[in-house]
Amino acid sequence: MPETPQQYTARMLALAGSRDPLRTLSATPGQLARMLARQPAAALRRAAGPGKWSVRQIVAHLADTEVVHAYRIRMMLGDSGGTIQAFDQDVWAAEGRYEDVDLKVALEAFTALRKLNLAFYKRLTPGKRRRYGVHQERGRESIDHTSRMYTGHDLNHMGQIAALLGKSAIE
Repeated sequence: MPETPQQYTARMLALAGSRDPLRTLSATPGQLARMLARQPAAALRRAAGPGKWSVRQIVAHLADTEVVHAYRIRMMLGDSGGTIQAFDQDVWAAEGRYEDVDLKVALEAFTALRKLNLAFYKRLTPGKRRRYGVHQERGRESIDHTSRMYTGHDLNHMGQIAALLGKSAIE
């Protein structure tokens, strides 16, 4: 049974815990690059089981969700209280053929977009970070809340990658 949007939110926030979102979000690209360094292609294509993603697919997903993050926080600034559109990650993975994505390109895109988003976020005042949107599935989410959600999202996927590569998760 798939998790509900509320269960997903609770899981991401629990993973984020009391961590500083900016510190965690800043560290992820470098940690990810180190985890992927010198990995054989077969290890990057191996999934944990049917219906599960490989490392290559997870990295493609991270790049796509960083685009989503960029768009969402900018929309919240421009239209506080506006709708945050949901998306089906599995449809994006299938339609985007994540299994065929160039891993180097996806990692570079993720890294560059994350750097851009963090610089943007750091320029926001505390009041602006409280601006919000109404997610179609999860309800009201502020920019600060979104950064905590992405912190949990990073930690979730870094743990999956570590498990697939037989490494310990880096924090």
